[in-house]
Amino acid sequence: MPNNSTKLALEASLKNLLLKKPVDKITITDLTNDCGITRMAFYYHFKDIYDLVEWSCYEDASKALHGKKTYETWQEGLMQIFEAVMENKPFIMNVYHALSREQIENYLFRLTRDLIMNVIKECSKGMNITASEQSFIADFYKYSFVGVMLDWIKKGMKENYHEIVNDICITMSGNIKNSLQNFADSKKTA
Repeated sequence: MPNNSTKLALEASLKNLLLKKPVDKITITDLTNDCGITRMAFYYHFKDIYDLVEWSCYEDASKALHGKKTYETWQEGLMQIFEAVMENKPFIMNVYHALSREQIENYLFRLTRDLIMNVIKECSKGMNITASEQSFIADFYKYSFVGVMLDWIKKGMKENYHEIVNDICITMSGNIKNSLQNFADSKKTA
């Protein structure tokens, strides 16, 4: 089995097992028996179950965002982040409750920052904006997105995420370009 198919098989087994029991009750043996690989193969790819959980989260997120990282498509990218989280609801809820909010936060931070940073880089072309300023703007909006998503997850993902994304888009309309312009303008008056 090639490397990636082994990882994907382990991810599928993890998600299957999470439908039956919490992540902190799943053993390496459970996983390897479920997908028919050896413990050694597991440890070749992951240091522990939580490493597999983190990889699974990021892998799902990357698939969700594929090709949706431009100024014109970031709203679709945000919608797809919510959809990826919703499609993996048992997995996300289990990880959120069994591990720590921090692991879900880190997953969402990586995901949304990647989305926002691509938009910022695209919008700042030709502007006098430093990498540090781009990074600050990305982090600022990342915390907003993730805070809204964590509230939604904490409440059991019951709210219609289409409405949440719509509200975020209304709130954000033009704000990244405006933030970039504000940084560029601040240098002219300094």
